[in-house]
Amino acid sequence: MLLVEDDADLRFGLTRGLGEAEFDVTASATGLDFMARAVTGEADVFIIDIGLPDADGRDLCQALRADGDQTPAIFLTARDALPDRIAGFDSGGDDYLVKPFAMAELVVRLRALIRRGAPGRVPRYGQPQLDPARHAVLCGDAQVDLTPTEFRLLAALIARRGEVLRRSALVQVGWSHGALVSDNALDSLLRRIRRKLDTLPNAPQIETVRGVGYIVR
Repeated sequence: MLLVEDDADLRFGLTRGLGEAEFDVTASATGLDFMARAVTGEADVFIIDIGLPDADGRDLCQALRADGDQTPAIFLTARDALPDRIAGFDSGGDDYLVKPFAMAELVVRLRALIRRGAPGRVPRYGQPQLDPARHAVLCGDAQVDLTPTEFRLLAALIARRGEVLRRSALVQVGWSHGALVSDNALDSLLRRIRRKLDTLPNAPQIETVRGVGYIVR
């Protein structure tokens, strides 16, 4: 399994404790290093801290899901508010464990994720590459920068390409703290994302499904 945790003491404790439970753990301290390891497709489970120094752990998960990676993921975080929990699942997480936690509970949850299984990484050829550390989207050699909210909305749409995402689902993905977002604000943000994508070659097209939401085909 692949772990990303920036706290050195906790990272060491998790690696040792999970090793004693007979798990093979590879640990990273940054989102950049985690993503470089994750794309190899060798992990059975991802263990992701949300508050990383160079990225939001939820953005890492969103980027992996957009790239076709369905490896089970569990978030470890001190953020215990309901909107944070919802945002974790909406970003592609399969489980959510609040710090501090008992190692025994983490082990049980990991074993449950492994039993459930997943197809792992199924690359989506022709898709843009999402960079969660820089909140950027790349198509070939061209790149545009996105705001964190724009990044989360686009990643969610690409991860569920061909499926209509309702407005309410997009709001939960883009604004993780239970913010009240008007339809006009969401539409305006999606138009801005479209304009940015129009500058990239072979970029995905975001379509409006009137009265429902948005879809990437």
